[in-house]
Amino acid sequence: MRPIDTVTVALTGASGLPYGFRLIETLLEAGKRVWVLYSQAAQVVAKQEMDITLPSRPADVAAWLAERYRPSDGQLRVFGREEWFAPPASGSNPADAMVVCPCSMGTLAAIAHGLSDNLIERAADVSVKEGRKLILVPRETPLSAIHLENMLKLARLGVVILPPSPGFYTHPKTVDDMVDFVVARVLDQLDVPHTLAPRWGQETQR
Repeated sequence: MRPIDTVTVALTGASGLPYGFRLIETLLEAGKRVWVLYSQAAQVVAKQEMDITLPSRPADVAAWLAERYRPSDGQLRVFGREEWFAPPASGSNPADAMVVCPCSMGTLAAIAHGLSDNLIERAADVSVKEGRKLILVPRETPLSAIHLENMLKLARLGVVILPPSPGFYTHPKTVDDMVDFVVARVLDQLDVPHTLAPRWGQETQR
């Protein structure tokens, strides 16, 4: 497996934006280069779930994230949904891995059927065709047969389907603990070391 230095993180309109922002934060802390993509629906969800007004201009989002997480120079870039000359749009310069977190059922379906109508879908399509790690964090319940069939189709292509299902054996005390549990599972799939949650079999504090 090639080392993962650059990760594309896509934020879509499913519930679960705290997972996505925490993932960006932990990847930056781990010294990874992060390319951020986001949908218009993600802007709505950010306001609803986190009372965050996510700007429409990618440059403004980049400035906001930089102020929040203090990345090093060149470590963080943000691209618009129609930015077809962005690196993740081409197989000649893809990220080492991509995570769609959270992943809406609409985005999942578009990826499963290769629609590539925007940069998020195109970057995911590139990840599949180039054999790069692609992780989807779908947040929906209940799941219909359509959702399950799309997930199965992608799983058979090697895509990691990672529902945000917090475990309770770690005795979480806060919502942040539950968010970290899910983000830890994503980081494990990326082989990024972390201390966000104890491993099974380790001592946990009750």
